Amino acid sequence: MIHQYQNHGYNIVLDVNSGSVHVVDKIAYDVIACLERQNPSHTCGTLESPETLEGLVKALPGYPKEELSEVLEAVTELVKAGQLFTEDIYEDYIDEVKQRKTVVKALCLHIAHDCNLACRYCFAEEGEYHGRRAVMSPEVGKKALDFLVKNSGNRRNLEVDFFGGEPLMNWKTVKELVAYGRELERRYEKHFRFTLTTNGVLLNDEVQQFVNQEMDNVVLSLDGRKEINDRMRPFPNGSGSYDLIVPKFQRLAESRNQEKYYIRGTFTRENLDFSKDVMHYVDLGFQQISIEPVVGEDSDPYAIRESDLPRIFEEYDALAEKMIEYERKGKGFQFFHFMIDLEGGPCVAKRLSGCGSGTEYLAVTPWGDLYPCHQFVGDEAFLMGTVDSGITRPEIAGEFRSCSVYSKEKCRKCFARFYCSGGCMANSYKFHHTIHDTYDVSCEMERKRVECAIMIKAALADHAEDES
Repeated sequence: MIHQYQNHGYNIVLDVNSGSVHVVDKIAYDVIACLERQNPSHTCGTLESPETLEGLVKALPGYPKEELSEVLEAVTELVKAGQLFTEDIYEDYIDEVKQRKTVVKALCLHIAHDCNLACRYCFAEEGEYHGRRAVMSPEVGKKALDFLVKNSGNRRNLEVDFFGGEPLMNWKTVKELVAYGRELERRYEKHFRFTLTTNGVLLNDEVQQFVNQEMDNVVLSLDGRKEINDRMRPFPNGSGSYDLIVPKFQRLAESRNQEKYYIRGTFTRENLDFSKDVMHYVDLGFQQISIEPVVGEDSDPYAIRESDLPRIFEEYDALAEKMIEYERKGKGFQFFHFMIDLEGGPCVAKRLSGCGSGTEYLAVTPWGDLYPCHQFVGDEAFLMGTVDSGITRPEIAGEFRSCSVYSKEKCRKCFARFYCSGGCMANSYKFHHTIHDTYDVSCEMERKRVECAIMIKAALADHAEDES
């Protein structure tokens, strides 16, 4: 499978199955497109036959036969090297992935089903998650960590995210659970990687010191420019949160040497010019940045619609150009959705099955219920068990384990499938009532982000070559 596109003046060819990326001139771009149209399953033998060259001469009369012959020879070498027109070898791994025993490596601890903000788009209903306000007790949290260790098999590295609502509203329990985790590390030869997601309202010097000592990563929620953030992330009384939290986030980012954190925003239909919000983060001094599209019902005024996609694509292009400009000036920053590994990438299982929700990754409510991930919390159909009983409905894990880029017909035809691994299963369920589908609007954005990410790599490599 081949994907070709032009962006920022570059002719880019992606061989989907091998992950090989080729930046080519116009004649090579046209030859590869022609070969793909004529016969997408090429072998070296068919490429080297005289009929192939004659077919190119007829299909591309604007190019001299000698030049077409040279390009065809180069393409043939790439095919022989396994870098173009490669076969899909990954589907054979699906049965192996399905048969894997559930080995949990990560928990999302809902340390507080409560929040001190009233974000307009919050899927968690100000922390309530379709249920009741509550905070996790140390006892439930310790049982969750015990469950993780017990079900982690031979995995040494385990992950725990303190989530909410707002986890700092139950800060004492967070600290107690981190201390308990460190005890378990010594007892069972495990290593906990703790992370925290916070809106920053209760962030102070004591919290910052502890976070820097114990948390491997911190997610800081801010929706960009002051007017955008205060409209979407107000306090319950309607006042804005920007002025309070921005200085705290700046201090925390600096105290972590601009590493191991993300400033994370959400863009909606009300700020489709979100590239300006990203650059606002940069102006504030942040270097690790993420901004996610909101997911909402069509009836929600802030929800992104299919008709918004052209504008969103323009914003991703504008952001990509800014990133190239800043990187060339030595002022580069990271944007989560443009981070792409063209050499290694995720393991095969990750490419095929995604985030691991329902199998490797589970969410825990304040009272100890287990769900496939935080977005399923409160939906009894996905209640998998409890920290006391363990997983009592293994069929749910089995259903999530069977979900892959090959169980979704849309993914089979998509060039970006090995980068997004099939997309968010919760969004699929939200819009199609099955985890074996995709949220189409999100898919369109993901394809655009992959194209921009690859183009950025090409532009920066081009710049480095010019500088050498």
